[in-house]
Amino acid sequence: MKQSNVIAPSILSADFARLGDEVCAVLAAGADWVHFDVMDNHYVPNLTIGPMVAQALKPHCRKPDGSAATLDVHLMVQPVDALAEAFARAGADVISFHPEASAHIDRTLQLIQSAGCKAGLVFNPATPLDVLEWEIERLDLVLIMAVNPGFGGQGFIDSALRKLEQARRIIDASGRAIRLEVDGGIKVDNIRRAAAAGADTFVAGSAIFGQPDYAAVVAAMRQQLAGAH
Repeated sequence: MKQSNVIAPSILSADFARLGDEVCAVLAAGADWVHFDVMDNHYVPNLTIGPMVAQALKPHCRKPDGSAATLDVHLMVQPVDALAEAFARAGADVISFHPEASAHIDRTLQLIQSAGCKAGLVFNPATPLDVLEWEIERLDLVLIMAVNPGFGGQGFIDSALRKLEQARRIIDASGRAIRLEVDGGIKVDNIRRAAAAGADTFVAGSAIFGQPDYAAVVAAMRQQLAGAH
């Protein structure tokens, strides 16, 4: 059964000189989570931000009513374990990683959860979902990439819709409350298709931070989601 929809703006597309203000602004605009993209110039060809930045932003992860907003950390790094532990200490709520970047997937999932965080696996456009069969009981989140990871602003890869449908079937068969997240090229004009394919958590970067009015984009996305089945 699908859970309530979550909009998770990716700060990869925010103004890096004003990250604290950007996080506050996007949450004030109605976003639910803050998506934090970590790239190591090794697993992916780009270098972004580390645990110290997450720790600095954690106090800004507050919704207008004062409640905490989820800090959703997506590790595009190899190896995984040491950085997963560092981000847990920095205040991450959810930590997801790519199975091919971990030598021992099950051990890495256990490590994340034993540190008090929710754990997720991330699947690139050409990565099969085979590992889900063996790890579904440990997962809190499955993230389907609709672009090849490494850079913001890329176009949505349509085959991700089929992969979302497949992941949704696996999640539903498990009977567990696992979030199905989609990341890459999500915009107002395709978010409804992603929801119809089974996603309930939507990462959007340039579609939100590239616009002058964050609240208008978030509202338009919610309006599209309200019409999805």
